[in-house]
Amino acid sequence: MRNIVAKKVTELPRPNGDPWSVPYVSVIVPVMNERRTLRKVIREAFRVHPHTEVIVVVNGSTDGSLDIAKKSGAKVLFYDRPLGHDVGRSIGAREARGNILLFIDADMVIPAAKLKAFVHAVAQGTDVALNDYSGPVNKTVVHGVVLAKHALNELLGRPDLGGTSMTAIPHAISRKALSVLGTSALSVPPMAHTMAIREGLKVERVISINVGQLNPIRAKRERNNSLEPLIVGDHLEAIQWWLRKTDSRGGYEDGARQRWMVR
Repeated sequence: MRNIVAKKVTELPRPNGDPWSVPYVSVIVPVMNERRTLRKVIREAFRVHPHTEVIVVVNGSTDGSLDIAKKSGAKVLFYDRPLGHDVGRSIGAREARGNILLFIDADMVIPAAKLKAFVHAVAQGTDVALNDYSGPVNKTVVHGVVLAKHALNELLGRPDLGGTSMTAIPHAISRKALSVLGTSALSVPPMAHTMAIREGLKVERVISINVGQLNPIRAKRERNNSLEPLIVGDHLEAIQWWLRKTDSRGGYEDGARQRWMVR
């Protein structure tokens, strides 16, 4: 797949074939220069279920991550340029054959024992199993992404979800959810999150994994190319989509306000 430019990702039907050869779980791992943790991440991914495929989407890596992925036994999709934030999820999901899709990141080593909780939740009927992590809120200044997640869930009528979101890993979805959402939506996680709730899918919190502590600090990136504006923009895009599906107030009443009196 070298020198291939990623095309628009579209949804695929559920794969057919010998049920004994089709994996039960597909673990999708986007990778961009994560050789330090990649081997351990893949090892834990394979331990999630006896019938697991691990799909590693290597994009724009120059640190040897590709060689590690090739030797791991995972299915490797390689792109010689960065695909952009979260696009690797969509591409991995497009290739996935499992009944359950689990999304993790290559820079966070999460034990399989914890990852199994998300797979189990989907196996028990949940369509979107979320990491029960709402981010740090007991601060004088709360990060914009944390605020955006809480605000979106309030708008969607799901305050019970707090600041949980498909933006955060790990999370898992059912084959049904993939069919409803399509793979393209996974490139903008708040959009997929919003669509899942709008379409009546069962979206639930599972267990809490503090990815804030696990996520490596990238001071240089945050100074020069912070992801905060991108992710907040993703939430605004999701809110715009929700308003188009409801009304200008997102389905919330205007009370007894007589606006016509001042027009």
